[in-house]
Amino acid sequence: MTSLPEKGKALAALWTAVTLWASSFIVLKIAFNHFDPMVVIFGRMFVASICFLLVFRNLRRIDYRSGDWKLLLFMGVCEPGLYFIFEALALTHTDASQAGMICALLPLLVAVAARFTLGERISRRTLAGFGLAIVGAVALSAAADATATAPNPILGNFLEFLAMVCATGYMVTLKGLTPRYSPWFLTMVQAFVGSLFYFPLLFLPTTEMPAAFSMPGVLSIVYLGIFVTIGAYGLYNYGMSKIPASQASAFVNLIPVLTLMMGWLFLGERLNMLQYAASAVVIAGVYLSQDKRPVPDPA
Repeated sequence: MTSLPEKGKALAALWTAVTLWASSFIVLKIAFNHFDPMVVIFGRMFVASICFLLVFRNLRRIDYRSGDWKLLLFMGVCEPGLYFIFEALALTHTDASQAGMICALLPLLVAVAARFTLGERISRRTLAGFGLAIVGAVALSAAADATATAPNPILGNFLEFLAMVCATGYMVTLKGLTPRYSPWFLTMVQAFVGSLFYFPLLFLPTTEMPAAFSMPGVLSIVYLGIFVTIGAYGLYNYGMSKIPASQASAFVNLIPVLTLMMGWLFLGERLNMLQYAASAVVIAGVYLSQDKRPVPDPA
């Protein structure tokens, strides 16, 4: 059973993780100005993999069971592998506001999947918090000012939905593996699988290899590799190991709120009153979804 102090650490880890994930959107804007997206994504995975190789000896203590390699591979292919591809393709066909609405479905997808695959109970309080957070996330996206046209929104929204399905597969598989593997070992597996997954994509005809390495672009990739790929995923995996997957996934709805705040702070973007109100609703929903009772560990 997860104690209240442990749950407090888990919640702090989840808050830090989604904050780092939100910062990645700001840093990605900088990185994409200097390098092809495929180069950036592979670069962040490669940097994370190199860092993990330096501490690999400390992460070898695991309780491996026959067939676990299939689950570990599936987790890494789901995210970061297919997830980033579907999301990148989605944003070429639809606008960010509509994609944000689809992202709001993730907590419900995880809650339903965890109910059937992990046997997690979903309390009425958690469901109410999910509903409130999703309403806030949808309102937040709908209130955003459009900055680009959506040439094929039906296809784009479907691709974004597939990205959320991949994220659901990652989260539920991760939760099932946490009793036997440390969160940092699982994060290392994601980095290694991501590097192997994206390396062949560097040689696609559509990928533009860099002719020069600018310092802002390189520093952006290093930040994404260390603070986002290692830090955010590691902390999120830790939080996921301590509380139900359904509750941990609710924190994902904070990402658009935090991204908007950082855009205002670092890029000079401004929120309208509806966006401020929607942000408050999202935060309230995430708070409500956290059941205050101690969480029993799965049998």
